[in-house]
Amino acid sequence: MTSNRNFKIENLYNVKGWVVVVTGSGTGALARSGIGLMIAQTFANNGAKVYIVGRRKDVLDNAVEKHGKNLADPSGQMIPLQADITSKESIGQLADEVGRREKYVNVLVNNAGIQMGTSEAEKGNMSAEVLAIELFEESWEEWLEVYQTNVVGWVRPFGYFFTSAAFLPLLNAATQCVSGFSGSIINISSISGIVRSIQHRAKYNISKAAAIHLTTLLAQEFSRCATKVRVNSIAPSVFPSELTAGPSDEANKNALSAEGWRENKQVPAGRPGREEDMAQAVLHFALNQYANGQTMAIDGGYLLGHP
Repeated sequence: MTSNRNFKIENLYNVKGWVVVVTGSGTGALARSGIGLMIAQTFANNGAKVYIVGRRKDVLDNAVEKHGKNLADPSGQMIPLQADITSKESIGQLADEVGRREKYVNVLVNNAGIQMGTSEAEKGNMSAEVLAIELFEESWEEWLEVYQTNVVGWVRPFGYFFTSAAFLPLLNAATQCVSGFSGSIINISSISGIVRSIQHRAKYNISKAAAIHLTTLLAQEFSRCATKVRVNSIAPSVFPSELTAGPSDEANKNALSAEGWRENKQVPAGRPGREEDMAQAVLHFALNQYANGQTMAIDGGYLLGHP
């Protein structure tokens, strides 16, 4: 019979001493920097060693300086590692560098993503001719760029697929080294991959739907092999990030502007997502050993009105 002590919060959600890698933790076109930093802080403030990954060293150093000191748990760490996930070679070098420093990785969080070319056309009740023009004027190059970044890559291979593959041995090592534990991958997708509306950003929504399905496929593939690495996905709605609030060099976090919030206010919760909301979601998938191949929508109820 399970001891009553096992039900205490500090035992249910204990990540002390873990090694975590979070990609997309900096600013720029490939980062959901707000969400990445929220996740990094979640683990670091609870005693984990967190490698935050981005292309710009100054931005990573700034994040560590402002958010990686005076942690709630002094045994936690935030360590910057520069890498370019638009390069398959750089992804491999990143995994090799972490492997030189660590025996295993408990959690890999894939957090990079871009959104390009949102249509400004008026929504609804447009003629077939107007809709056809809007859709046909989509940029072929932007479709490729969004799909490459958010999923897997064609011309310049990168994304969740190759990062997951590169870190698989280190994640599997955590499964072998820690009794009763399985390493896990958490993909940050979007509710835009779940809704049944183009939302005038077809390429982004389709790429996120593909990322969600990739989560399921990787979970199934890893379960068939010797590895016991779990793969899950978090699909957030509106959280402060560069995708929702625009770039910022201050504190590597972004609050939603009033205008941005008005555009996304159809949320029963009546607010955008908070750091604590994301923290609770990521800890669930990191620690719940029975969750595998799942996608959790953290949306404040947005999908209730937008199925």
